[in-house]
Amino acid sequence: MDFPFLVQRISIMAIPLILAVTLHEVAHGWVADRRGDPTARLMGRLSLNPLVHVDLFGTVILPLLLLFSQAGILFGYAKPVPVNFRNLQDPKRDMIWVAGAGPATNLLLALLSALLLQGLLSLYQGPFWNEFFFRPLSQMAFISVRLNVLLAIINLIPIPPADGGRILVGILPHRQARLVSSVEPVGMVLLMIVIFFDPFRVFSHGIVPVIDGLTTLLLGI
Repeated sequence: MDFPFLVQRISIMAIPLILAVTLHEVAHGWVADRRGDPTARLMGRLSLNPLVHVDLFGTVILPLLLLFSQAGILFGYAKPVPVNFRNLQDPKRDMIWVAGAGPATNLLLALLSALLLQGLLSLYQGPFWNEFFFRPLSQMAFISVRLNVLLAIINLIPIPPADGGRILVGILPHRQARLVSSVEPVGMVLLMIVIFFDPFRVFSHGIVPVIDGLTTLLLGI
């Protein structure tokens, strides 16, 4: 991969990625604040300033590693917004809303990006505008669709601390919820194994088709 192409690729991917992970975390904190827990707001984590949310590994190093290795997948995450579930009005129920806010935001961003892409394609203005304005924006919108769908679906994997795991804890009866919660200390390792090593073909045969299908649906708007 030649250096100028790499720089161009990074510049086009950076904005959709930072926007996706920033709004994902702000959504968690905003819903938590609305449901009674002001922790994120008091710690300044409801800001749209990306620097507040950037995680050195998850937002910078991991995406660059995936890009350099040509893994065929772009993935990243921001610093989790702090939530004290004991402050929520109904901790078990409200956990579902707080956790679901992140993936829901990514799906909304994917939809808006798809609409933006269609609008840009309909406004083609000739070679000059295409090269310096419409093409870069269209590439960003296209990447934003794929990235936000990917983030939404991966975050819905029912393994805590992924949002899907927290949603599952909120839905299950207390005994089963405690059992699922006990996985959380090793949950991130399990998620990485599922995503990058896929030992039981769960990711490639179950999750990837959902990501591809939803992305194709949105891009066909």
